[in-house]
Amino acid sequence: MSSVNLALGQKIHEHLLLQGIETPMLFTPQDDVVKVETTTAFKTILESMGLDLTDDSLWKTPQRIGKMYEQELFWGLNYDNFPDATVVENKMRYDEMIAVEGITVQSTCEHHFLPFIGEATVAYIPSTKVLGLSKFNRIVDFFCRRPQIQERLTEQIAATLKLILDTDDVAVVIRADHYCVKLRGVRDSCSSTVTSKLLGKFREVPELRQEFLALTRSK
Repeated sequence: MSSVNLALGQKIHEHLLLQGIETPMLFTPQDDVVKVETTTAFKTILESMGLDLTDDSLWKTPQRIGKMYEQELFWGLNYDNFPDATVVENKMRYDEMIAVEGITVQSTCEHHFLPFIGEATVAYIPSTKVLGLSKFNRIVDFFCRRPQIQERLTEQIAATLKLILDTDDVAVVIRADHYCVKLRGVRDSCSSTVTSKLLGKFREVPELRQEFLALTRSK
């Protein structure tokens, strides 16, 4: 995990709460508690399905799941883990679109706890600040690492970038395959879901909107 910024994480959390787009949470989970309680809960679930947890292939499965939830899938529920988002002054007065394509999206659908996987494209027009390029990937990944729906994920990324960059001109598009659609229910293996959030000039200026959306369709 990258270096973190606790103060910025708390600021983002409060901002998303005010915007009404925060992930529904009763409290901030503590990582060590997540591992212990998840392990216990999954032991009960697996035993209720009739699985023999004394078998050498299964006996550590609850612990594996607890560790996976704590360290890999859901660490984005804790804002103490929010990445340090380094911004620098826009001394060069750059005023054109900056876009980052092909950002990996790996998250977990909060409805069935199955993965959804795809890519994000994010863009902005700088005002007074410029963000280090790797920080876009880290911010996207932070909000992916929690039970999610794609619509909220898109909103959270856009609102966070707007706050950090102090600009209204932000755009986010996510295209993802949802395994709750592929593996259950309708079992459609071919469909994908596209969500977008366009703010400021990306929403108001038709030419810029078209330029950005064309970029997301060019892959």
